[in-house]
Amino acid sequence: MEYVTIYIMGKDYRVPKGLTIMKAMEETGYQFVRGAGCRGGFCGACGTVYRTKDSYKTKVGLACQTVIEDGMYLAQLPFYPANKANYDLKKLKAIGETLVALYPEVMRCISCNSCTKICPQDIKVMDYVNAAIRGDIAKCADLSFNCVMCGLCATRCPAEIVQYYVGLLARRLYGAYVAKPALHLKQRLTEMTEKKFDAEIQKLMTMSTDAIKELYNKREIEK
Repeated sequence: MEYVTIYIMGKDYRVPKGLTIMKAMEETGYQFVRGAGCRGGFCGACGTVYRTKDSYKTKVGLACQTVIEDGMYLAQLPFYPANKANYDLKKLKAIGETLVALYPEVMRCISCNSCTKICPQDIKVMDYVNAAIRGDIAKCADLSFNCVMCGLCATRCPAEIVQYYVGLLARRLYGAYVAKPALHLKQRLTEMTEKKFDAEIQKLMTMSTDAIKELYNKREIEK
């Protein structure tokens, strides 16, 4: 097995080549009590700052997805500190002025696209920020829909925009005031009140893990 050397908080470790940052840290004996969630690149909890050998650049990535390199220096970010606007959604209007009033820094965007380049979800971050500037709530909400709130976009923004909070506000405004009511949701809530699924839930609770996995793999998927 081929090994590489990585540095965690300044201390060197020899670990097998090809591991992700998260697995490499666990290989050295680290136990995660925070900063680790889904381990699949979807929750955004494992934001990590690192440098690679012979490079002056400070890089960022998700520890569960980024593969280690020989000579890599690591430091984890349990969360990315950023200012979040306080607001009462019931008192807001679904207009562009709302986004700008609560997050005026969006107007400093220079369209450098650094936020899009760093996004682990390949979201068009700059595009939804520009949509926010134009007052297009629906576009901003749609383009930011898959955001996992990891904060890596903000680490690269020269205008110091907190992009993920802007997208979150746009989605909240869109859901509260723009999107049409979901009729199927109302129907499902009625069914739950009538305890339509209680028997099925009880059956699932008595099934073995293997049986549940088989049922899941054979489920009918909506197109």
